[in-house]
Amino acid sequence: MNERLVRFTKLVLDFMFFSGWIVFFTLPLSLKFLGKYYSGIINEYFLFMLAIFGASGIFGILIIRQLRGMMKTVIQDSCFVYENVKSLNTMAVLSLCITVMCFIKICVLPTPATGVIVLVFFIASLFCEVLARVFEKAVGYKEENDLTV
Repeated sequence: MNERLVRFTKLVLDFMFFSGWIVFFTLPLSLKFLGKYYSGIINEYFLFMLAIFGASGIFGILIIRQLRGMMKTVIQDSCFVYENVKSLNTMAVLSLCITVMCFIKICVLPTPATGVIVLVFFIASLFCEVLARVFEKAVGYKEENDLTV
């Protein structure tokens, strides 16, 4: 695999992880700032939006954390391990959590963008679940092959 691409991907994931925490901790200030420009809807639903975006942000950061862990196995050239199956299952659940949070938002404050987010994270959840099953089979085959002399 192209080492530069692997290193670049790792740097992007690291940047997203740490900048995600910055965005999370500045979310109340950001929402207050945006409330000045969006016809009072943010101010009216401030706590609701803070809760939805905050929880979704945490779930997103945790997804990136799982991806960073999987990237370590890529760097170590040992991708097919049960740890990655567990990470994919975790990402499926976290993606589903984001789907639920955004679905709740649609029920209170419907927007087309939120509908797209629901669809994207629902598909991501399904994708992670299917990929986890594929990885689980691959790990089994790898272990069986490793035992063969």
